[in-house]
Amino acid sequence: MDKERLHEEDLQRIRGFRLIDDDFMNACFDDNIEGTELLLRIILNKPDIKVTRVKTQKVLKNLAGRDIWLDIDANDADGVEYDIEIQRADKGTNPKRARYHSSIMDAHLLTPREDFNKLPETYVIFITETDVLKDGLPIYIIERQIINTGKPFGDGEHIIYVNGECKNNLTELGKLMHDFFCVDPDDMHYQKLAEKVRYFKQNEKGVAAMCKVMEDMRNETIERERIEIAMDMIREGELPLEKIAKYSKLSLETVKELALQPAAAL
Repeated sequence: MDKERLHEEDLQRIRGFRLIDDDFMNACFDDNIEGTELLLRIILNKPDIKVTRVKTQKVLKNLAGRDIWLDIDANDADGVEYDIEIQRADKGTNPKRARYHSSIMDAHLLTPREDFNKLPETYVIFITETDVLKDGLPIYIIERQIINTGKPFGDGEHIIYVNGECKNNLTELGKLMHDFFCVDPDDMHYQKLAEKVRYFKQNEKGVAAMCKVMEDMRNETIERERIEIAMDMIREGELPLEKIAKYSKLSLETVKELALQPAAAL
């Protein structure tokens, strides 16, 4: 019965999903070259962009520090690299986060001893639910410049914030933002986006795929909670690992691995 109830709740949530919602966006844009092309052409006002590759939730590892997850990772026929971040919460739109994403992207784009001139242009694009930069503009374009002269620095790094509050149906960008917050695909302006939304909301296979995504998310949350419980017990040091495995519902092998982590000793 619990399983049936969860399934019904999942179906209800799917009906309310929008492209601005992370998990739904991940499904709709993964390997979606046409949709990503549309997105970039409108945001950058460059109708000739040809996207060659798109992946969602790509991890860029940083062996010396914090990793990053790219919501939408794409490149185009000219070798330009794009990181498109969908942000509903203002705390995820900090300018220093944009700077960090840009720097980690750069670190992954050159091989050892490769000439710095080979570094491609990069775009970090935040699509935000609210006007986080507070100037009432539909789009904010951030570029480095030489302060003394006002001339562009020309390093090929670009940061853009798209204000999701601006849904002016008289502009291409406004129509795009309307579609990002639209629940019903029949009310969307851009058919390339509406088709994907319709597939994951109304097609039997698409709905099943979204239900699987939501089930996996629940399982990941449960696993994280069990790991946190186990780590707390390991830090206290009062129980043998076998008991910790039993109470946390983790395997003994997993608990042994957790006990070897430096954080377990804090």
